[in-house]
Amino acid sequence: MTNKDIRMGTKSIWAGEQDYLAFGATQVPVVHSVSYGYDDMDEWYEVAVGNKKGHIYGRNTNPTVEAFENKVRILEGAEHATSFSTGMAAISNTLGTFLFPGDRVVSIKDTYGGTNKIFTEFLPQLNIDVQLCDTGDHEAIEAEIEKGCKVLYLETPTNPTVKITDIKRMAEAGRKAGAIVIVDNTFATPINQNPLELGVDLVLHSATKFLGGHADALGGVLVGSKELVEKVYHYREINGATIDPMAAYLLLRGMKTLKLRVERQNENAQKVAEYLQTVDVVEGVYYPGLPTHPHHDIAKEQMSGFGGMLSFSVKGGVDTVRHLLPKLQFANRAANLGAVETIVGPSRTTSHVECTPEERAAMGIPEGLIRYSAGIEDIEDLIGDLEQAFQSLPEEILQST
Repeated sequence: MTNKDIRMGTKSIWAGEQDYLAFGATQVPVVHSVSYGYDDMDEWYEVAVGNKKGHIYGRNTNPTVEAFENKVRILEGAEHATSFSTGMAAISNTLGTFLFPGDRVVSIKDTYGGTNKIFTEFLPQLNIDVQLCDTGDHEAIEAEIEKGCKVLYLETPTNPTVKITDIKRMAEAGRKAGAIVIVDNTFATPINQNPLELGVDLVLHSATKFLGGHADALGGVLVGSKELVEKVYHYREINGATIDPMAAYLLLRGMKTLKLRVERQNENAQKVAEYLQTVDVVEGVYYPGLPTHPHHDIAKEQMSGFGGMLSFSVKGGVDTVRHLLPKLQFANRAANLGAVETIVGPSRTTSHVECTPEERAAMGIPEGLIRYSAGIEDIEDLIGDLEQAFQSLPEEILQST
């Protein structure tokens, strides 16, 4: 049976692990060794320069880490993969590899807050021209790409407004301009979306989120062609943003249930979004699975599932958020997403805490926006929990609606 014949649920469990099993174990071991010894000096040299498979030093490679990378690579249908200590390390190291003074990068306004800070604060300091376009305005993005573009960086769905960009269309525009096209696939996961199949060059994830799924390990990962990924790997090995072997093991273990978790989160997010549309105090619900989403048709075309992430805005803004969120019994109020437990939080303390209220407003993020990461709980309990939380709002807030 070829790799293409094997379904995603089976790949999530088996892919990338067989070469790393030892002593008859059925699970990949956690290898904590910092260095690897060789009696044969010539063999040591061949491994050190990459002519022979093996490991020499933990900052470069590690068997447990390599197994994790291989699983993501196979799930995304990529040629090569490398990993990082965090999702932001994956983003910053990738951009740092390909962008130099005088280069031009085109992206969208609705990227994750940390990514946005790289575009608005750090890259301009290096004399790199950054052009951020309105997310979803494909004509405007194409026009900027045509002016010259070294890197086209996309995030879809976006964090936290869950906007959608037409990946295939943008990849074609980027390819014509000779740009390296990068997509952050964290929200979708390889279960719901495979950007490489749509023509992009590189795909990255904050593995901390859905890939790991248990909110207990930090990590990032990049996949794509061997040529491009090896360039990023070299940048990372020198700059040192190496993932810890124990974190890699936890992420690897978490990915065994990736398809099961994501399918349940897709279902729960869809039903929660539909419920929120019926609540008077909710003034906007943002989820690509809703027909009311402005790019619902694009999402249907390029996604096999709409994801476990949604957001909604409430009347009364921050005051309503302050009253509502503490009343939820089945949701962690935390700056994370993609876990088996439902997680909620306003953008002002989660995705865009680094930004000022004015910067958030410019990105179309109201202070009363709540990011909702659907877990795998029973949907009746999640909706019942939301119902009781809304009913507990003070009378003055309910009357204002």
